[in-house]
Amino acid sequence: MRILAIDTALAACSAAVFDNEHGSIVASETEPMARGHAEALMPLVQRVMRASGFSFNDLDRIAVTTGPGSFTGLRVGVAAARGVALVIDRPAVGLSTLSVYAAPHMATNERYPVIAAIDARHSQVYLQIFSADGRTFTPPRVATLREAVQAASAATSCIVGSAAQLVADALSPTDAQPAVVDARPAPDIAWVARMGVVVPESQSPPVPQYLRGADAQPQYAAQLPRR
Repeated sequence: MRILAIDTALAACSAAVFDNEHGSIVASETEPMARGHAEALMPLVQRVMRASGFSFNDLDRIAVTTGPGSFTGLRVGVAAARGVALVIDRPAVGLSTLSVYAAPHMATNERYPVIAAIDARHSQVYLQIFSADGRTFTPPRVATLREAVQAASAATSCIVGSAAQLVADALSPTDAQPAVVDARPAPDIAWVARMGVVVPESQSPPVPQYLRGADAQPQYAAQLPRR
């Protein structure tokens, strides 16, 4: 199976091609960015496809991160994945950003739970906890930073995600200390690709998973009165 993976959920624009037959990433590119995903994504995908040596019709499915993350970024990535899938008549599947953050640590660690936390601003995080054996311990949700710190303080864990350092820095010396703090600003695109192989097609087509409403609100006071 050949997978085109896309991630624009957070502070990067990324794409990769994974060839499951050989178990390797054939081509990959990541551009750190906070804005501009819409303009950067398709040229980046084209470069990755050329580097892979495959055509779009050689692909078996498209995998994309569906959130939580940036509202605009999620829409860009999901729309691109669904568009490519429609054109080449292949399935597109979605992956939780939190699960992709957790995946490499669950693959190499069988001792500690994994706490995945993404900075949601305003002293909040998107939070999900996975048990040491890889099972989902809590579903993804919006939590306060304090709640994330309380979860991390209870037992030694791997803390991952863009808010990982925020959580780790808020721990007191008497709290359980993390075994790993992985605070990369965006998930590893290679894991989006690898996980895309095993995601059931029941998760197709992908849709954004926002977990909360947008911060921006309509300016009703500025509306002109109707005649």
